[in-house]
Amino acid sequence: MIGVLIFPDFQLLDAAGPISVFEIAARYARAAPSIRVIAAQPGPVRSSSGVEMVARKFGPVSAFSTLLIAGGDGVEAASRNACTLNFVQKLAGRGTRVASVCSGAFVLAEAGLLDGRRATTHWQRTRQFLRTYPNVKLEPDSIYVRDGQIWSSAGITAGIDLALAMIAEDHGEEIAQKTARQLVLYHRRSGGQSQFSSLLELKAPNGRFAELLTWAREHLDAPLTVDDLAERVGMSTRHFTRAFVAETGTTPSKAIERLRLEVARDRVQASHQPIELVAAATGFRDPERMRRAFIRAFGQPPQALRRAARTVAAG
Repeated sequence: MIGVLIFPDFQLLDAAGPISVFEIAARYARAAPSIRVIAAQPGPVRSSSGVEMVARKFGPVSAFSTLLIAGGDGVEAASRNACTLNFVQKLAGRGTRVASVCSGAFVLAEAGLLDGRRATTHWQRTRQFLRTYPNVKLEPDSIYVRDGQIWSSAGITAGIDLALAMIAEDHGEEIAQKTARQLVLYHRRSGGQSQFSSLLELKAPNGRFAELLTWAREHLDAPLTVDDLAERVGMSTRHFTRAFVAETGTTPSKAIERLRLEVARDRVQASHQPIELVAAATGFRDPERMRRAFIRAFGQPPQALRRAARTVAAG
C-alpha cells in the first residue's frame, strides 16, 4: 500500500499529483490501486487552498510499501509533530521506501532520515533548509534525488516526476511512459535535471535586481558579461557578484543562461525558426553550445523538444 501523508495547510498538488500517477499506473499494470491518505489527526484535512482531503489514521507500519510526505505551508508544524515523526521513523526503520514532495523534506530531515544523505527540496526553501539541517547533502537544483530507500523531490509538480520514477522501478519503463502520456506529459524529467527557474524565480525577494533581469531578458543577443551587468547597476564586478548570489541564490552567469534557455525553449517549441537563428537571437551564438545547455536543463536537445511540441499540437 502507498501512503500519502498530509497535514493542515498541506499543498494540494503535492498529494493529488502523485496519487493520480499511482492510480493511472495501477490501471495500466492491471492492478487494483492501493493508496491511502493518512494524517496524524484523521478526518477532513484542509489544504492551503482551502480544499480538504479526508485522511485516515496512520495504522500499522507493516501495511505500507511506500510513504510520500506532502509539503506546504504547514510543514514546519508537521515536522514538530511527535506522532508524525515517530511514524516516519518506524517506517524507515523497516526499510520502507519513504519520500518527500517539495518542502516535505523538512519532515524527513527532522526525523533524522536525511543526515549524511543526498536530498532536495523546493528551490525557495533552500537557504532555510541548509541553515536548519547542515548535515544533509542538499542538491538544490535537482528535480528529485534518491539515496537508498529515501527519496525527495523539488517543488510541487516535481512530485509527479518522482512518482513516475517509482512507477518505472516498480512496473517498468513502459508502464511509466504510458502513465506519463495519459497525464499529457510530453516527456518525463529525470532526477538529475535542473530545477528550471524562470525570470520570476530569479528575482530577489526585495526586487533589487528585478529591473536588471527584465532588461537582460530583452537583450539576450548582447554579450551580457558579468562586467556588463555590474556596470548596468553601477556596482563593482566583485561586489555585484556577491550581492547577486546572496539575493537570488545563483550566479549572474547561470541566471543569464537560464533566461536564454527560457526564451530559446519558447522559440524552439512555438516557431519554425531555424535552430541556428534561435541560438543567435538568444545569445548562445553556437547551436552546439545551445544544444548542450538544453540537455543539461531539459534532458533533451532542441530538436527533440520541437518534435515533441509538434506531436502534442497535432494530437
